[in-house]
Amino acid sequence: MSTILIKADKSSNKILASLAEKLGGSVIDVNDEQFEDLMLGTLMDRVKTGKTVSKAAILKKLRT
Repeated sequence: MSTILIKADKSSNKILASLAEKLGGSVIDVNDEQFEDLMLGTLMDRVKTGKTVSKAAILKKLRT
């Protein structure tokens, strides 16, 4: 099973949701805030290095 996200205007979303349901898919409504959270999480996963950083190093970087 796979998932797609389509960001469109309200009218188009209704049409696309109806079509997806007729084709046997399930539709989940995601608001803009949830979409941003999802994209941020995806970006964080993509750039993850697996290294640890000290609190002091982070605070030093934030001050500059």
